[in-house]
Amino acid sequence: MGALDPVMVYEAIERVREWYWADPERHRVGRLDLAAARREVALIALTEFGRADATLAERIGDTYHALRDGCLQPFAEAIDTVAWLRKSGCMLALLTNGSAALQRNKINRFGLSDMFDLILIEGEVGYGKPDPRVYTRALDTLRIAPIDTWMVGDNLEWDVAQPQRLGIYGIWVDASGKGLPPRHPVQPDRIIRRLSDLRYIMATASPPRARGALSRPGG
Repeated sequence: MGALDPVMVYEAIERVREWYWADPERHRVGRLDLAAARREVALIALTEFGRADATLAERIGDTYHALRDGCLQPFAEAIDTVAWLRKSGCMLALLTNGSAALQRNKINRFGLSDMFDLILIEGEVGYGKPDPRVYTRALDTLRIAPIDTWMVGDNLEWDVAQPQRLGIYGIWVDASGKGLPPRHPVQPDRIIRRLSDLRYIMATASPPRARGALSRPGG
């Protein structure tokens, strides 16, 4: 069998990746074992070329997994902003989907454990965003009312729409600066480009100054 064109393989993996993660149930299962999900994506893509080579798919998936994990970094000014919010008197909760081991590794790598009053990881509690239970658990644990709470993140459904349904103020981080997709049904209460913008809206937002903030790790 002839050699595969790397560009064509890459394009096939990108197509399959988009399809794979677009399904909510596949997304829920796959994010709990990202390495396995990435191998599966690679295998499906290779199958398009008549080469269902599990060994090659594993090499591709694991290489990508290791490189992507090694390159992860927090959003610019994210850690400084979290520290500032904490000093300002906000109670902070970190809500993150995925496996316990992978997410704890990131939390420890960037020294986030002591910066939050509560950390809820999907792989530890048994459910994650956008399951309403994860938001209500955070509110109940911190004893904060939804109206006094901001949810900050870059996913329009998980970090804005579902929190808004519970009465939480939803702030969308539009890191790319592209704005909302045309006619998008989700309308954030505020849109920011970077987490440091929270310092400004703390003094100007309506509802007034939040007592608590729920967020997700960026990078």
